[in-house]
Amino acid sequence: MKETQAGTDYLKLGVMGDPIGHSKSPAMHNAALAALNLQGAYIPLHIRPERLGDAIESVKTLGFRGVNVTIPHKVEVMRYLDAIDEGAARIGAVNTIVNDNGRLTGYNTDGIGYVRSLKEEACPDLKGKRIAVLGAGGAARGIIYALIGEQPESISIINRTEDKAKALAQEWGTMAELHGCGEEHAKEVLSRAEVIINTTSVGMHPRISEMPVHPEWIPEGAVVSDLIYNPLKTELLLQSEQRNCTVHGGLGMFINQGAYALEYWTGLRAPVEAMKEAVLASLL
Repeated sequence: MKETQAGTDYLKLGVMGDPIGHSKSPAMHNAALAALNLQGAYIPLHIRPERLGDAIESVKTLGFRGVNVTIPHKVEVMRYLDAIDEGAARIGAVNTIVNDNGRLTGYNTDGIGYVRSLKEEACPDLKGKRIAVLGAGGAARGIIYALIGEQPESISIINRTEDKAKALAQEWGTMAELHGCGEEHAKEVLSRAEVIINTTSVGMHPRISEMPVHPEWIPEGAVVSDLIYNPLKTELLLQSEQRNCTVHGGLGMFINQGAYALEYWTGLRAPVEAMKEAVLASLL
């Protein structure tokens, strides 16, 4: 846990992404700062990929205590940091940066936040489960790495670019039974899955009618989870409910990953309920 920042005059925090207007991180973290009686602000930063290096340098120049990193920067941002936490290094993606007097360290709170939420809300025991993960990007890496620790029977990675899914499966193949395939094999793989997890942005606001897979490919009674929290129930989850599935939205993961990040920045216990209330209010 990092040294508390409660004594600083003004705590500058933010989130970098492209796009970023949809993010509820500012609402969540500004509510947290208020609940903790900390002076500061958390702001959205719309950063194009070609300006990422400049933006990270500005974290030091402007004296930000830290930033979150979201789509599409979670992997590329690593090249601009001074140090990377061991877990984030294994995952190969960073979603949280801490600035200690100009030294930037990257962490990944996505996976641990997600698995805690999935177990609390939808699937208490993941051991021995056949899991299918849609996507092979930065978010997927964090989640798959955390899932490996739960000892599932297998994890199948389905991605638009088959080579990327296979490379990830091979990279961690000694840690668990992993398989990678392209979208053309999705129907077959999903038919055997007990837990399906969407890590892509398909279905995110404002394109809420889209789905990452055909609804008829979702097996009856499976656990279906979507990292997206805006909307709270994506079309994937709505269609899955019609197939008697247990559904799990991205709100819990979003709150938990944010709580872990806030604790890195402040050294204080995150006010989880205040954070959750703020996100829900912002979605109304």
